[in-house]
Amino acid sequence: MDKRENLRNVAIIAHVDHGKTTLVDQLLKQSGVFRANETVAERVMDSGDLERERGITILAKNTAVMYGDTKINIVDTPGHADFGGEVERILLMVDGVVLLVDAFEGCMPQTRFVLKKALGLGKKPLVVINKIDRDGARPAEVIDELLDLFIELGADEDQLDFPVVYASGRDGYSSLDPEARSGDMKPLFEAILKYVPAPEGDLDGPLQILFSNIDYDDYTGRIGIGRVERGRVKNGQAVTICKTDGSTTHARIGKLFQFEGLHRVEHDTAEMGDLIAVTGIPDLNIGETACDPECVEALPFVRIDEPTISMLFMVNNSPFAGKEGKFVTSRNLRDRLFKEVETNVSMRVRETDSTDAFEVSGRGELHLSILIETMRRQGFEFAVSRPQVIYKEDENGNRLEPMELLMIEVPEQYVGAVMERLGSRKAEIVNMGTRDTGMSHLEFRIPSRGLMGYRQQFLSDTNGNGIMNSVFDGYEPYKGEIPQRTQGSLVCFETGDTSSYGLFNAQDRGTLFVGAGVPVYEGMIVGESPKSEDISVNVCKKKHVTNMRASGSDEALRLTPPTVLSLEQSLEFINDDELVEVTPKNIRLRKIVLSHEQRMKQAAKKKQG
Repeated sequence: MDKRENLRNVAIIAHVDHGKTTLVDQLLKQSGVFRANETVAERVMDSGDLERERGITILAKNTAVMYGDTKINIVDTPGHADFGGEVERILLMVDGVVLLVDAFEGCMPQTRFVLKKALGLGKKPLVVINKIDRDGARPAEVIDELLDLFIELGADEDQLDFPVVYASGRDGYSSLDPEARSGDMKPLFEAILKYVPAPEGDLDGPLQILFSNIDYDDYTGRIGIGRVERGRVKNGQAVTICKTDGSTTHARIGKLFQFEGLHRVEHDTAEMGDLIAVTGIPDLNIGETACDPECVEALPFVRIDEPTISMLFMVNNSPFAGKEGKFVTSRNLRDRLFKEVETNVSMRVRETDSTDAFEVSGRGELHLSILIETMRRQGFEFAVSRPQVIYKEDENGNRLEPMELLMIEVPEQYVGAVMERLGSRKAEIVNMGTRDTGMSHLEFRIPSRGLMGYRQQFLSDTNGNGIMNSVFDGYEPYKGEIPQRTQGSLVCFETGDTSSYGLFNAQDRGTLFVGAGVPVYEGMIVGESPKSEDISVNVCKKKHVTNMRASGSDEALRLTPPTVLSLEQSLEFINDDELVEVTPKNIRLRKIVLSHEQRMKQAAKKKQG
């Protein structure tokens, strides 16, 4: 068995917002990747527009730094459980993990999620307690919490004896002493060299490469990213690809790249333990193995967790269809969705009975909303239905539904309101405690259905002072009916442009989502009604002009500013009989049946039936 002491492969895993990407920034800066005079963006690894805007990592990124004579390949992984499929695959490429935990927040749902995956694959984590300079930091308590979590997740003796480094990613220092408030990243680099195992394997054996990720380039086509598990690989080498369905195909490696800093650099060869990117294999998929044609042995691939939420993507058929989008047909939509599945392994796309609608399943609302937002920016125009949970059946035919572990941090005065609200959504409290800062920490188990549409409600109940995080926690028997949105919608009565006069008359009926001078159509949702039933409003109504003047009637109309819903808020707001219309320029809400008359007839039939 050969060992490569001059190489380390490590993944950085953590809960969302615990500072993974900022820490990688510092490691890159202090290893001399950038020139002294080079302008470097914040969170340099988050290269996507959406990642920068939202401050989250969506796709795993590879980088490499040199520390002394040792090359350290670092993979920055997403913290959101919705992108858990990314985390699982990446862990196969590395030999060790750096588990990052916030010194104030401690263990959160995704900490549990990513740690469970790492321990399950036999990785021994190097723990970094980050943000030790934060007010209220409690490193000693957090380490105790971590130890409890390790024991709970069934860690072995070796994994329980985890090394700890204290750091501040923002200020760029690390130390073995929790009281240190200055220095550099040298202690963390040393710890990585000491505790992350060097790659082991057969250097001279027949070639094996396991592909864990796929990138795409308009010029070179598919780029397979993976790890050389055995042997050596050269540019232009003939290989046999072992497909996930058990079949094999022959291919030839085009160009071979390795990671250096933030760049892929072309190399002639790579050997066991190297993380590489290759071109030239046209229909490569995630989880496939490239082998020596003389010795075809497929490597096992990790089973990705199944999707838990689905929604329909359909061709836009509103009166404004085709006016704002570049790609509007069902063929455009189909091609784009099936292309997404090739690189996004935890997503599924299924054709339905209708040629204009496709069922898309993902890991959570965020997972699907990121896809919707990406497609919108690419010029697609379509409509999506309300998200639905995916049920399963056990061997006795009982219905099972997905459950979530929900963690909430709120000031004490809001605890009662939160518990009352979650009680009606079938949540069960698991744990409860109070922090020194006066914040209460609550843990619940709740059906995924119960969380739909709750985030907005939660922010209202806590006046924006609460933090909530959830992670998928298996399937359980169906918990019974959960009350849905109690408020109705304000539905537009006619097609036209909204007028100040029409909006002024409508604003007393509920909360408006549109301002003046906005094109609307019949059946479009323009606001929220305080009552349980829908109310039709005429927001295009104009005041009849006469030459009569009356005191008081011609005063300036005072309009309340409209509530503009984001994409996530729109998906949470809609009911089963409503859709979200997505175009590059606008996000609109609408009824599935646009005609007021037809909706009235349907409602009358329901009452009779």
